[in-house]
Amino acid sequence: MKIALFIPCYIDQFYPQVGIATLELLEKLGCTVHFPEGQTCCGQPMANTGCERDAIPTYEHYVKTFSGYDYVVTPSGSCAYHVRKHYDIIEQTGAVQHLRKRTLDLSEFLLDVLKVEHLDARFPAKVGLHQSCHGLRGLRLGPGSERNLNAPSALHTLLSMVEGVEIAELERADECCGFGGTFAINEPDISAKMGKDRIADHARAGVEVITAGDMSCLMHLEGILRRQGSPIQVKHIAEILNTKA
Repeated sequence: MKIALFIPCYIDQFYPQVGIATLELLEKLGCTVHFPEGQTCCGQPMANTGCERDAIPTYEHYVKTFSGYDYVVTPSGSCAYHVRKHYDIIEQTGAVQHLRKRTLDLSEFLLDVLKVEHLDARFPAKVGLHQSCHGLRGLRLGPGSERNLNAPSALHTLLSMVEGVEIAELERADECCGFGGTFAINEPDISAKMGKDRIADHARAGVEVITAGDMSCLMHLEGILRRQGSPIQVKHIAEILNTKA
């Protein structure tokens, strides 16, 4: 199985430890992982801003870069969803169709492809799980409260495999953090209020760490936490799953 690792641009620039944790975790699980050095952005920021046609060269570059791999794994549900959902505007060659099916969020790959049932990891902390919108409602990594299904999300399932983790019970477990890419720039007041509401929910539950499958959401929440002087930390789920037992 030939696996490529796609690291989103904001992780590459601001949170490289998340990319490192993702690579180390995959290698611990027996995967041989390739990192194509020519990779750039998936094109999501341009599309979110309404400039999707301008993103087409970026889409085509992604396809050229990752063609020939069985799976492309990324620690970002939003990027995985963007490739699978929005690459429909370019010519649907065999390579494009393959990548639209085989670009997977890390949690999907661990559970659906590798069939992980146990992780040799330990993280003794009370953790609040943020369900990012693209992963939850785009990739269906969890049921979402509006679907009224009593089933754990993919991230909850993986966190449950980590020794020492106490998963907090939140009042509004699947509510948006307010980031939304350029939404945070176009509507900063609404975005900030939504983020503050999410943090208040986690704080009420007494969490020490907020985790998610999308670092963009955590980046938004981290900025608010810092301004509030809160001791709550943020960590991508890859970092927690990669901790040593």
